[in-house]
Amino acid sequence: MLLPLTILVLHGPNLNLLGQREPGIYGSLTLAAINELLVAEGLRLQATVLPVQSNHEGVLVDAIHEALGKYQGILINAGAYTHTSVALRDAIAGVNLPTVEVHLSNIYRREDFRHHSYIAPVVIGQISGFGVQSYLLGFQALVHHLRAGNGKS
Repeated sequence: MLLPLTILVLHGPNLNLLGQREPGIYGSLTLAAINELLVAEGLRLQATVLPVQSNHEGVLVDAIHEALGKYQGILINAGAYTHTSVALRDAIAGVNLPTVEVHLSNIYRREDFRHHSYIAPVVIGQISGFGVQSYLLGFQALVHHLRAGNGKS
């Protein structure tokens, strides 16, 4: 029998504009549609998904802190905070929950300032460049990692 898992999904700044914001880079799906896909994948994998989006760094830091003892893992698309936020990096390191970083676009094929992630050194993995599949692949990898760590596969 699989252990129940609850995953916090964090969406950073400007991701609330998905579907209308630069669809050539970020695709045409809305954030609500991405969350629906993650919830459906969670049902398939027997994992509960709680999505949170904020344009405010402190709200995201608070959500990471509050995850301790409530969630088994975190899936995060920190958006632009990926490249600027030591606070998010320190929060992830501080709670020490398995975390996967995802990006819709390939951040390494974009502007030079996007090539550095403050978050990457403190997460178990990073997936970028596959559009909405980045979220789904990251979620699947996180669930697999958690189940493998619990002696379940």
